[in-house]
Amino acid sequence: MIWTVIVNYRTAALVVECLRSIAAEAAALPGFRAVVVDNASGDGSVETLAGAIEREGWRGWASVIANDRNGGFASGNNVGIREALRARVDHVLLLNPDTVARSGAIRALSDFLDSHPQVGIAGSALENAAGGAECSAHNAPSPLGELESGASLGLLSRALRRHAVTPPLRDVAHECEWVSGASLMVKKEVFDSVGLLDEEYFLYFEEADFCLRARQAGWQVWFVPASRVVHLEGASTGIADTSRRRPRYWYDSRRRYFLKHFGAAGLVLADALWAVGTASLALRRFLRLGAGGNGRNPRRFALDLLWGDLRFLVTGK
Repeated sequence: MIWTVIVNYRTAALVVECLRSIAAEAAALPGFRAVVVDNASGDGSVETLAGAIEREGWRGWASVIANDRNGGFASGNNVGIREALRARVDHVLLLNPDTVARSGAIRALSDFLDSHPQVGIAGSALENAAGGAECSAHNAPSPLGELESGASLGLLSRALRRHAVTPPLRDVAHECEWVSGASLMVKKEVFDSVGLLDEEYFLYFEEADFCLRARQAGWQVWFVPASRVVHLEGASTGIADTSRRRPRYWYDSRRRYFLKHFGAAGLVLADALWAVGTASLALRRFLRLGAGGNGRNPRRFALDLLWGDLRFLVTGK
């Protein structure tokens, strides 16, 4: 039995399209349920979603839970996961509200988990709105990964390819260190092993943390390209808009990840290596040495990142 958990915060129209994309598969999968957890949107989302479920005839497999607070993405998912575990499901699919599942996407993940006992988490191949492939199979964030990301230097990236958080795309199923939380399926036994998502992450890095904990408990994490999902990245959070400052919760989540898994020294090292890499990229661009890079950072990114971490290490907040 499979349950899907979708967390909504003021994106009811996107959620309706997400549910519509899985409706046919829901009817074909025995015992399938989809639970939409509304994180206290306060904009009529609960009524909109309930109305759509009734109007579209989805009431047999879809429902809405109205949270009384917005505790973040991990917290909202945990509300749905607890409901699923009480129902003794086999697999739980975490699906972003800004996704549209291709035909057979859910069954492909479930079949893969069923046929690979050692695999505890399986993630979908992601497409952007234009149909292009997005990276969804990643290496774990690390200080050396921050250097590679900041520098964006071909020679260095090749030397540090094992640490690059976003490696080159591969179109075959393969093991990785974490998969995007936009569409990932988890065996019930993984939750038994490591618990639920860490609710200290408000948004971002929670899936990297969860996959790392699962791997530490002996489970494998795999990318499954037979499962294809369109991800309108940033549609629900605005994170893709580099003309604006990135929300503080992103920096808080990054900081928590490094402190939790590398300690204070690891956080300082990650920041220092990122700064060195970014400075080298800026110098190469200034000297017109053909430096490309991975696009623009959000406004005041360096200040928000480095000053925010320094302030936290000094004051604890």
